[in-house]
Amino acid sequence: MAERAKSAALVVHGGGPTAVLNASLAGAVEECRLRPEIAGVYGARDGVAGLLAGDWVDLGAASESEWEEIARTPGSALGTSRRKVGPEDYARMLEMLRRRGVRYLLANGGNGTMEMAGELSEAAEATGGGVAVIGIPKTIDNDIEGTDHTPGYGSAARFFASALRDIGADNRALPGVTVVEILGRNAGWLAAATLLARQSEDDAPHLVYFPERRLALETLLGDVERVYAARGRVVVAVCEGQLDQNGEPFGADVRASSRAPLALNLAHVLSKRIAEGLKLPARSEKPGLLGRSCGEMASETDRAEARECGRAAVRAAVDGRSGWMVTIERAPGAVYEVRTGLKRLRDVAGRERLFPREWIPEAADNDIPAFREWAAPLAGEIRRHGRLRMVPII
Repeated sequence: MAERAKSAALVVHGGGPTAVLNASLAGAVEECRLRPEIAGVYGARDGVAGLLAGDWVDLGAASESEWEEIARTPGSALGTSRRKVGPEDYARMLEMLRRRGVRYLLANGGNGTMEMAGELSEAAEATGGGVAVIGIPKTIDNDIEGTDHTPGYGSAARFFASALRDIGADNRALPGVTVVEILGRNAGWLAAATLLARQSEDDAPHLVYFPERRLALETLLGDVERVYAARGRVVVAVCEGQLDQNGEPFGADVRASSRAPLALNLAHVLSKRIAEGLKLPARSEKPGLLGRSCGEMASETDRAEARECGRAAVRAAVDGRSGWMVTIERAPGAVYEVRTGLKRLRDVAGRERLFPREWIPEAADNDIPAFREWAAPLAGEIRRHGRLRMVPII
């Protein structure tokens, strides 16, 4: 059998960074170095823009010890972007890839990146092949179809669960109402993750709202009033994409976005509505980008799975696959075990995976045991805070 000709691999990032995106990058480079079919591994700087401009770097130039450090670094070592790709861009991409001897294109990103990867794979096939395209999923929102969960989600879940635990401790010490804005525009996976902080009945968060279900201001005020009357304090977790019954963001400032309008100050506006409507002391917190970039709070499970997804993408490409996305498949049973799989990009592109309706409780202060069981191994242990026993002196 004739020896297969050597070709290069190129990695491109798309969309928002995560705490473990670089772990996937390190895994891909690691696997490329093991493959005799791959002569070099490159990275496009700043996403698709760098791919089109030929602004590439040699990822093989870094040592193994450097890659170990990069794998534990949040953000994107390559840079990323949200640049929209038009029909005319695919021919330019393929011309650039073929001219530079790239046979394997590894696209690491969210829904938009998976859609781009699928289109590029089909364009390559329609124009003579020669370029294999594999998607590596990445998003804190956990809203990509076809995979049990996405790299990046477990770490963001860990961050927000820990943040609500600590805000709850502050709120217990100096009671009032605190509204915490959680990342995740249309999907409530991260809002749900704050429930991992609730280890006793009176722990924060006391109320959790999901963007999949509209929320009337009157309902919010009624919930806050009821919980405050019972506990003397309230911590509210609300997703940044939460809308009222009319599909409006409660009067919050809105910024246009390529995906959907984004409310910039939702928690602040809701805390004002609570203070005005109920005459209660209320404030807001918005961790914002810290929730996706806090490397110190990264889940080790998430980091390891992200790295394995990078490796799996290279294996799939070298095996002759194109137009597929790496997935994480969970084994049934009480013991948490996963393996990587593959899903056709055409079957996941353009499909947003929302939080399951059957998991959303009727009351905002109810628990979700099934979700807790599902999410706990992804985020890792959320350490319980100590509680002082109040023994009175008589």
